Amino acid sequence: MHIRVSVVEDDAEARELLVGWINRSQEFVCSSDHGSGEDALKSLPKMRPEIVLMDINLPGMNGPECVRQLKPLLPEAQFVMVTIYEDSDHIFQALQAGATGYLLKQTARADLLAALRQVHAGGSPMTPNIARKVVRTFQQPQKQPQPTAMTELSARENEILQLLAHGYLYKEIADKLNIKLPTVDSHIRRIYEKLHVRSRSEAIARYMHMPIRPLAESQP
Repeated sequence: MHIRVSVVEDDAEARELLVGWINRSQEFVCSSDHGSGEDALKSLPKMRPEIVLMDINLPGMNGPECVRQLKPLLPEAQFVMVTIYEDSDHIFQALQAGATGYLLKQTARADLLAALRQVHAGGSPMTPNIARKVVRTFQQPQKQPQPTAMTELSARENEILQLLAHGYLYKEIADKLNIKLPTVDSHIRRIYEKLHVRSRSEAIARYMHMPIRPLAESQP
């Protein structure tokens, strides 16, 4: 089955180009396209896409705000921001809101499809500049989370969270723990719910403040 992708882009020509690129691929299908954040917010919860390509500089409701409102409604969807310029502040706002990564609009078709594959596999495409900003937020002093939030995680959830923090992709986690990919997805959804976070980066940030533990070895 094809991986469902929705496109949110106010420029009709750019939107048509992205839709065409996606539909001509063997792995993906464009399940819907939208010219505004308002239309996306109204329609996407019904469409249930697996990946959303979201323009940052939308008129009216901008991309980061649209992601912030959509993420609780589509917790399993991966949001990838699309922008003309590497606007660090807006991109970082989108990542904090729940986006998984971002692409420049001048990205070639092959690179865009490769990024979609990476996102669907559990990766986060972004430039080193943005990745550095994410790391810096982890290094800033933050309030310690309530201990009860951490103790709610099961042994398996703790193990998966450790692997996420060590950079493992979802498929790699499934292989290492000898479990199925949908099982990994289910565990990660529960981790997000228990830690009250909406993205991988937020979950890892919480992990960074947990007591240091060695990475557990998987059992056969």
